[in-house]
Amino acid sequence: MKANQIKIYIVALALIFSVSSCKKEVKPSTAIDDESALTNPGDIETATIGTYAVLRNATYVRSAHFLTEFQGDNVAQGQPSSDDLSRCYRYTHIPTGTHGANFWKQAYYVIVAANKIIAAIPDNSSADLKQLKGENLYLKGMMEFNLVRVFGRPYTQGNGENPGVPILKEGVPAGTPARNTVKEVYAAAIADLLKAADLMTVAKADIFASKEVAYALLSRIYLNMGDNANAIKYADLVIASGRYKLLQGADYASYFTKTPEANSETIFAIRYTKTEDQDFGAIGSMYYSGTPGALSTPGAQGNTGYGEIYASQQYVAELDKNPADLRHSFIAPYKINGVLQVNTKIAPNVPMYYVTKYNLQEGIANLSSPVYLRLAEMYLNKAEANAKLGNAQLALDDVNLIRTRAGIPVLTLAGIAAENKTALDVVLEERRLEFAFEGQRAYDLFRNNRPMTRNYPGTHALNNTPNTNITQTILPTDARVIFYVPQYEIDNNKNLTQNP
Repeated sequence: MKANQIKIYIVALALIFSVSSCKKEVKPSTAIDDESALTNPGDIETATIGTYAVLRNATYVRSAHFLTEFQGDNVAQGQPSSDDLSRCYRYTHIPTGTHGANFWKQAYYVIVAANKIIAAIPDNSSADLKQLKGENLYLKGMMEFNLVRVFGRPYTQGNGENPGVPILKEGVPAGTPARNTVKEVYAAAIADLLKAADLMTVAKADIFASKEVAYALLSRIYLNMGDNANAIKYADLVIASGRYKLLQGADYASYFTKTPEANSETIFAIRYTKTEDQDFGAIGSMYYSGTPGALSTPGAQGNTGYGEIYASQQYVAELDKNPADLRHSFIAPYKINGVLQVNTKIAPNVPMYYVTKYNLQEGIANLSSPVYLRLAEMYLNKAEANAKLGNAQLALDDVNLIRTRAGIPVLTLAGIAAENKTALDVVLEERRLEFAFEGQRAYDLFRNNRPMTRNYPGTHALNNTPNTNITQTILPTDARVIFYVPQYEIDNNKNLTQNP
């Protein structure tokens, strides 16, 4: 896509999503009268931009992040919050949880909007219309996978036969559908993404879908369902495309301050612009509170966010094993007059480290364009899949590619054996360091039937008796590794069943 086209699309997204300084609910194809909607390519393109814009709804972006990342062990909640995110973090979910309801509603809104466009475009249409159909199929497949990952048990438990989420088909009224199995939802997402990849021929910017974006998500999906050969196949297709490259050195250290269009590693991101209100409603507001300069200059705290969630002591300790690791750039010690501050609300002498992966895009404190897929994941998807297939050296080769980029020593088979570790152990350790705060950690553990152990101060300790016990262990079979189906959906649809 040409530079001027990119600018036009970004402006269109911003205009659709905002009016003056106030955000409004986006109503793409679902808000257009059926008799007049989607009758020409212009209508379809406009409606497609509207569907992308739904992803940018603050209730979706924030809730999706809280539901996925706050289940992990890389973050620590520094003090109790009135926000439902506390339950996400502490594994005390309730059926009326705000973030589960927000996520469900907005994800299905995307699916319904995409379905209308998909149904309106015949498979024998022009290349431009096929491209748009493919993009909507991608968005639908993405939502299907995101939903089943949050509300359905890991695929590797029960071979996917546990309850998932309802599948909505294009051209069929939604009605009151029952829950499909996890396996059926995975199959639907895969079918949508494969068809999307076949239809899309334009290498659009990374804030839109393209063939390689569909391939990248397919790699993630196959990895989560234990289909290691296909996880490798689709990761390799993305890598071989040559469209993306791993950022190096200072460019990598500043990765998350770059706009998506200026970032060669990003495969797909949700674009926010500097004209939008990105203070207390942004993901970054939970990680940081202060002025843009406060991350590098000791000083003010408190005027741009809440700063309630910090990097966990456990994560910082893992990162500190290699002081030269460039991934130190993604956390920042909170200092006043050069003195590292501690959190005394939960435990004494706990250093406070801000997370900065959602801050400082274009110099604005809490502005970011959340990255959903990036090239590093393709290498580490391959590494995990190869480790499970018994190809330990191939797994280490890809791990070492990421470690070299981070500026830390490479690993050898003899070295990991001496530490009594397997190839899978070191792959998961590297995934933890590389994808911290990106919503992957809990899923990495649970799909591999591994427990998550939080052995560090945080409000999760309030769940323990006595509360001086800071260790919380979540087994992969625990009921609360997934969330309740929103109660309002259960109340309005007699065919839906609740998670235990």
